[in-house]
Amino acid sequence: MPRLLRIASVNVNGVRAAYRKGMSDWLAARDVDILCLQEVRAETDDLTRLLGGEWSVLHDAATAKGRAGVAIASRRRADINRVEFGAPDFDSAGRWLEADFDVDGTIVTVVSVYVHSGEVDTPKQVEKYKFLDAMVDRLPELEKHNPLAVIMGDLNVGHRTLDIKNWKGNVKRAGFLPTERAYFDRILGAEGDDLYNAGGGLGWVDLGRRFAGKTPGPYTWWSNMGKAFDNDTGWRIDYQLATSALAARARSYTVDRAPSYAERWSDHAPVVVDYDI
Repeated sequence: MPRLLRIASVNVNGVRAAYRKGMSDWLAARDVDILCLQEVRAETDDLTRLLGGEWSVLHDAATAKGRAGVAIASRRRADINRVEFGAPDFDSAGRWLEADFDVDGTIVTVVSVYVHSGEVDTPKQVEKYKFLDAMVDRLPELEKHNPLAVIMGDLNVGHRTLDIKNWKGNVKRAGFLPTERAYFDRILGAEGDDLYNAGGGLGWVDLGRRFAGKTPGPYTWWSNMGKAFDNDTGWRIDYQLATSALAARARSYTVDRAPSYAERWSDHAPVVVDYDI
């Protein structure tokens, strides 16, 4: 009988700080099988100590200590598929980690991703575009490697106007630039296209939009400025993007928004999807 595989992804904004603020309570209650983390900003020993011995931890740290970092923790052993990414001269450390999981005889490929935040007209934006170029190039290879694949994490781009509360005020800001959004058009199909999220682009599926439909959000990140969280003035920049074959097995999608600002343990909310494997 098929079983549900629960995969969660969250930008923890520093895993040690997240644990001090209550991440362990969330994780203990959520019954997660595979957990993808971004912006870990810690050592592998820190991760294994915080998560506990029942978790198998894969971690790719950033070149600069205390920056970025991606990890995949699981209840089962994984085989690392790939950590190198993009051109040989491109430093992708701490931003892309692929792993293959044997789920009762079915291989599922999971990728934890942390895209650069970028900054208009600066070298940071150039690096972001390099990363997005490499990501678009890698996706067909990834699907060829395994038709049951999903990339997830903080992709730092709101694809559609539905994905940002104040989208009109952000069209010239990194995270919602037309050039950035065009990368997602290539992956998913463009907003308004008949085949958007249904075979358009490279054929991958944005599970958040598939389950939410044509409604704003659900947002996954809120600025710490003002009352953005209280007013739900957020951005949907955290994703689970699945191949069409794996998307067909997705049974539920949830954004675990904290009950209140005081109860948050990150400025991002976890994205949790159940797959029928």
